[in-house]
Amino acid sequence: MPALTLSQSDVADYIAQAARDAWVVADVPADTATRTIEKVGVIGAGTMGGGISMNFATAGIPVVILEREQEALDRGLNVVRRNYQRSADKGRFPQDEVDLRMNLLSGTLRITDFADCDLVIEAVFEDVAIKKQIFSELDQVAKPGAILATNTSALNIDEIASVTQRPEDVIGLHFFSPANVMKLLEIVRAEHTAKDVIATSMTLAKTINKVATLVGVCPGFVGNRILFARQAEAHKLLMKGATPWEIDAALNAFGFRMGPYQMSDLAGLDIGWKKGATTDNPFRDALCELDRRGQKTRAGFYDYDENNRPVPSEVTAEIIARITGVEAGQALSQDEIVAACIHPMINEGLKILEEGKAQRASDIDIVWLNGYGWPADKGGPMLYGDMVGAETVLATMESLAQEDDKVTPCETLKCLARDGGRFIDVQAS
Repeated sequence: MPALTLSQSDVADYIAQAARDAWVVADVPADTATRTIEKVGVIGAGTMGGGISMNFATAGIPVVILEREQEALDRGLNVVRRNYQRSADKGRFPQDEVDLRMNLLSGTLRITDFADCDLVIEAVFEDVAIKKQIFSELDQVAKPGAILATNTSALNIDEIASVTQRPEDVIGLHFFSPANVMKLLEIVRAEHTAKDVIATSMTLAKTINKVATLVGVCPGFVGNRILFARQAEAHKLLMKGATPWEIDAALNAFGFRMGPYQMSDLAGLDIGWKKGATTDNPFRDALCELDRRGQKTRAGFYDYDENNRPVPSEVTAEIIARITGVEAGQALSQDEIVAACIHPMINEGLKILEEGKAQRASDIDIVWLNGYGWPADKGGPMLYGDMVGAETVLATMESLAQEDDKVTPCETLKCLARDGGRFIDVQAS
């Protein structure tokens, strides 16, 4: 079929229907009994743990937050109070709501205080060994029937669940930062997760005013896995002589508020990095070794002025030229940059569906619309694939595959291009 021409009304209708469909889990009947969630435990009082806790307190559900040290616990609770106070000062709710919500939050240094929790969510550093240790301890203290959830954004939840005697109670609840603001919640079904745990998690997502999608276990799940595909292609563009600000400008023009390097600087370049480390991202490694860690150090891929606005960096340009041996200025057009970054995302979405890690194409669009700032007028990566046309996406992927034999157009993409099918009609294999 040719590229699909849609009005903005058509796109809005598609998004609305996709949002409704995302709540439907094919093999979990709507009348599945759910578990009662009257008290929640959260492990970690940092940015994620505090934000997660706020969701439940705002919904009127008591939360106990665990930290290793009293100082970290006090700091985390103070941040939560400041966040609530800021909202009250802006008139989003009455001033007395601040204390009402804070009174639903309590802190502890003892994991045994989770004994009466109906749900415990782990939100600590992304290290599988640490998470497995935590779940081993939770297995000993949590009551029978309690749901044990991890907020991991990419790790293998089956491996985490394997250290417990109750893998059927383990699920992924991947909140997006800041967790008290971002609407998306990826609910990650592990191999042994019970259907009533899935049903409870989906229902709870509505209670805390989230947009939920059910996804499967794979590196990065749905959202980050597609993000990784985009980031890999962006780095290849740097190797060709494009600059971070040219790539970001192209994606800004496409409709993203932040491009990949603006986003990296905001998140912090040193996430998952240690001094002296050599990773598959030599640009990040070199910047971090110079203590250019992103916005928080006022220098990353960009320099930052006195108003914390990004400014193209000569230091970064020199690092890229040294690593690539290519002088900047040999960049592609914005359309070529968009195709090189966006079309692999569409291809990766199809791979995810082939592996059954998302239920339907529209779920992938819901993830990217609500968690990653995909421009609403383009409906999500899968609908955008139809706007571009499968033949065009396939041509891009075949061109990229000639440059890198690790990049392959998936079989579903080939079939869509050959048979004239639509991306949005693809469901899990």
